[in-house]
Amino acid sequence: MTEAKSIDANLTPLPDKVGVDGLEDKWRAVWDDNGTYKFNNTRDRKAVYSIDTPPPTVSGHLHVGHVFSYTHTDVIARFKRMNGYDVFYPMGWDDNGLPTERRVQNYYGVRVDTSLKYDPDFKPPFEGTDGKKIDAKDQVPISRKNFIELCEKLTAQDEKQFEALWRSLGLSIDWSQTYHTIGKHPQRVAQKAFLRNLARGEAYQKDAPGLWDVTFQTAVAQAELESREYPGFYHKVAFRFEDGTPIYIETTRPELLAACGALIAHPDDERYKQYFGQYVYSPLFHVKVPILAHKAAEMDKGAGIAMCCTFGDVTDVEWWRDLNLPLRSIIQRNGRIIMDVPDWIENEEGRKIFEETEGKTTFSARKIIVDHLRESGDLDGEPTPTKRMTNFYEKGDKPLEIVTSRQWYLKNGGTDEKLNAELIERGKELNFHPDFMRVRYENWVHGLNGDWLISRQRFFGVPFPLWYPVKEDGTPDYDHPITPSEDVLPIDPTDDVPEGYTEDQRDVPGGFTAEPDIMDTWATSSLTPQIVTRWEEPGEENQAIFNATFPMDLRPQGQDIIRTWLFSTVDRAHLENKCLPWAHATLSGWILDPDHKKMSKSKGNVVVPDKPIKQFGADAVRYWAASARLGLDATYDEGQMKIGRRLAIKLLNATKFALAIGREDENHHVAEAATATWNPADVTEPLDRAAMAKMALVVREATAALNSYEHSKALEAIEDYFWQFCDDYIELVKNRAYGTADATGNVPSETAVKSARTALGLGLDAFARLLAPFLPYAAEEVWSWMHAGEGSVHRAAWPTPDVYEAAAAKVSPELLAHAGEALAALRGIKSKAKVSMKTPILSVTLGVADDVRESIQSALGDIAEAGRVVGKISFAGALAAAKAVKATADAAKDALDKAKAETEAAAEVIVEESELGEPPAKKPKKK
Repeated sequence: MTEAKSIDANLTPLPDKVGVDGLEDKWRAVWDDNGTYKFNNTRDRKAVYSIDTPPPTVSGHLHVGHVFSYTHTDVIARFKRMNGYDVFYPMGWDDNGLPTERRVQNYYGVRVDTSLKYDPDFKPPFEGTDGKKIDAKDQVPISRKNFIELCEKLTAQDEKQFEALWRSLGLSIDWSQTYHTIGKHPQRVAQKAFLRNLARGEAYQKDAPGLWDVTFQTAVAQAELESREYPGFYHKVAFRFEDGTPIYIETTRPELLAACGALIAHPDDERYKQYFGQYVYSPLFHVKVPILAHKAAEMDKGAGIAMCCTFGDVTDVEWWRDLNLPLRSIIQRNGRIIMDVPDWIENEEGRKIFEETEGKTTFSARKIIVDHLRESGDLDGEPTPTKRMTNFYEKGDKPLEIVTSRQWYLKNGGTDEKLNAELIERGKELNFHPDFMRVRYENWVHGLNGDWLISRQRFFGVPFPLWYPVKEDGTPDYDHPITPSEDVLPIDPTDDVPEGYTEDQRDVPGGFTAEPDIMDTWATSSLTPQIVTRWEEPGEENQAIFNATFPMDLRPQGQDIIRTWLFSTVDRAHLENKCLPWAHATLSGWILDPDHKKMSKSKGNVVVPDKPIKQFGADAVRYWAASARLGLDATYDEGQMKIGRRLAIKLLNATKFALAIGREDENHHVAEAATATWNPADVTEPLDRAAMAKMALVVREATAALNSYEHSKALEAIEDYFWQFCDDYIELVKNRAYGTADATGNVPSETAVKSARTALGLGLDAFARLLAPFLPYAAEEVWSWMHAGEGSVHRAAWPTPDVYEAAAAKVSPELLAHAGEALAALRGIKSKAKVSMKTPILSVTLGVADDVRESIQSALGDIAEAGRVVGKISFAGALAAAKAVKATADAAKDALDKAKAETEAAAEVIVEESELGEPPAKKPKKK
């Protein structure tokens, strides 16, 4: 209903009893059968609204946080659909990556051994371990291909759980547009994008020190780091000059003494300026190392001078590069000390000490080295406890090591000032909601210190589409990768053979070898806009979808992955498509438990999402989620869900009441279907027009809020007026709507009756549509009563203010507020006297401000009937009311301006004096 014209509502028989239970199953089936949310792809780009929906990590663990941000997105999707857009709203599954591998290892009790061949008849030792972690030594080794098959099998099961959750929540997803981050289509997109990055020089490989997770045996990117406090000990250790004079450093990692290449102090540190350029010998190993200056040294940390070991932390890498220090790596990929004494240790005693540490963990090696330092006298005092901030992989349990290895990198502005500036500008083009999140993006891009490491030494992911020639000595020629043509993608180099070679040339001199690494999961997820919009997929239909949906309109996501998913997606679209991937980004906050702690599985404070849905209903859970503002944390609050359930039930009851007027038989059952005409021109009474005037304001405010992605602001405006409409307006006009005689015997005119019924119909019709994005099940139910056979409310037009402005005929919306205050004042008399609300008021004098009196008088009939006033209503002078206003305002003088205004408004209608009649006789109780 977007025009001011007659609206015929084909009314259906109403249920005798209404409730929200069962609505999810009822309407979900109808939506599926009717294709209510299907993307039609029949419009040009301007008529389409496309959403880059976050693909949840399929890990088998559902979290109430999953329903939170997805509800925010769904509200916008439904709003845009009702505004006439063809909404492209797919759902994806983030299948690959370490979380999936770890889950598969524990679920089936297996691990990968790349030396094993594929077993087509393999059966895992068990399925499901009740969440227990299986030690690696107890896991059955299997081939990479067998492992990938188990990953695919388990993710398919997990996806069904997630889909069931999304469907029960009422997400208006087009399930025919479902995608994955692994599979032939996404692999083709990811491999094609990578090959183009490679051809343009944006992707490159190099041997370099990088962060390494010893548990997962893979390199880790800067964006995946998590700094955590880690307990340790400071050891005060002596390096010595040629004459034996000591110079002390303090270190938490004495096990790296053998890897030391220099001592470093700040160039302005007066304590060490005299030593710069001199040499000292390391304790135990007697290796000669220089004392050098670097501005990254911290004068106030420890002794102010530190050993640079290659590598103990990222600062060591910086010093190593800037000062051109020797590479002395002693940590293997498995986190243990190397098995051979390095050739830079020439001292015989030092070589024997190192042999004691060979193959040991860093913890065991540390103990050996500290014992020897204590014995040699190079340990000054005993180690002192400390806590230090250490880098962890965000999904790992052990501190990261820095290991030198060959990896693939993608340019992201970390080493290219021009690209960095371009990506900063892209961030300025993007509309962030809320806008303060923009600074997180800019801080991240400004702080990049290296390109994006995109290779992983794992198994379940998109393989790099590369092979390498094998030289005559049997080593791979990494400088000359062999690439496939785009038309044969996707490929798996471990199974497929490059053009011009045969399978029997694999891994032999003169032949070829496959790139064993896979792409980081973010390297695939960063291409979700290209994946879902069918970027450069063959066929006219795919091209049409791409043209209609890309660049996309919205990226909704969590605030914690701005640095990973949001930034990496901007980077990929900038490099490949020379544009932003979407126009808007909405960022949600965290879900907190009742103690205001972030919910997480590790803390054991997670609520399974289907529990509140079953307990309170999907609409109630959506109400709680939609009440939270973007960018701010929200507490899990079942009290809010109860309010949401009450709101949904009230919508059902209020609508049934309005539609049932004039259609009930003597037993109060609703008669057969009838036709009602809700023509704005039939709204003639001042109070009815005031209700429509307020509706116009609310529609305007809610529309503006949703267009600005402020769903919580829109819900607040709609809900506030809905309760006013029910508690004030319906109570004031229900007797007139029924057409019954008032307390004095006067019968309202047909025009007055029709005015009330029309305003009720128009109002509740509007509320059904206004609340549809938030309470889709209850809204659909009441819509079916009002508009049977006319389709879903979710395909209906969003309300526009003009209809209600036409019905308002320039009456102020404040009339409804003033009439409500008057009714409250009249009822307050009875509450104070502790008598029934049906008790008649014989006479009453109201103190009313001068500018309100005329407004009150225009609705006096409805006020008197609702308040059961059988005598005269008199008005006191403006002076009496003004005194009351002043007294109330004086009492609230320290309140905020808004609170003062509300207090004064509430005092515009007060009871000066009154006289009550006899309370109605109580009906005898049935025996």
